[in-house]
Amino acid sequence: MPKAVVPEEKRRRRRPTRSGTVLSERMIVEAALRLLREHGSTGLTARRLGLALDCDPSTLYRYFRGMDELTLAIGDALIGEALRGWTPTGRWRADLHAIGLRIHAAYVAHPQAAQLTASRVTGRANELAADEAVLDVLRTAGFPLPETVRVYHAFIDQTLAFAALDAASLALPRDTRRADDAVWRSTYAVLPAATHPRIAEAAPLLSARMVTSAYPTALEMLLDSAEATLARFSS
Repeated sequence: MPKAVVPEEKRRRRRPTRSGTVLSERMIVEAALRLLREHGSTGLTARRLGLALDCDPSTLYRYFRGMDELTLAIGDALIGEALRGWTPTGRWRADLHAIGLRIHAAYVAHPQAAQLTASRVTGRANELAADEAVLDVLRTAGFPLPETVRVYHAFIDQTLAFAALDAASLALPRDTRRADDAVWRSTYAVLPAATHPRIAEAAPLLSARMVTSAYPTALEMLLDSAEATLARFSS
């Protein structure tokens, strides 16, 4: 039988930590994000968290069943960060555009955390709120239910896929990332037209675009497709 979920207020450590702080889920998640930023995914351990929060590592298990549940909470916190301050305008395309960019930006702002969480399904409050918002935008716009689910699926997966891809690049050591970016200038830009005519003609544009995220372009293309689909059902 699954273990019953105990509300946070009943799991909270009654006594403050050695530094006088009473822990909370939010405080633990914020500390975990700091550790991920400083040490990467291998640096996120109960021992390190305990040191960062000035508590015994076992205390963390009053709030999370294990490190995997903490990982899910981190992912949900990123989605919550994306939703903060967003309100629908009633213009479905603008609303989806804004949500997509916000989710992508929240993940790439925490690249190490994004690598851990972009492929996970948390089932937590912020994720549910984001899913409900996207589905509501599409249904309110007039998309039939099957098309709503189809567009929702593509929208969410594309957003998270680009977030994971861009986060993986940002998580590389700075020198490695610069070396990768330089290949577009040092290799692609000097290929002769005789052997690589299409690369040669596109090289100036490639060297400018390929070091940036393609997500905004891909998002516009997805929304173009969704708009064309809605027009067919509305005609």
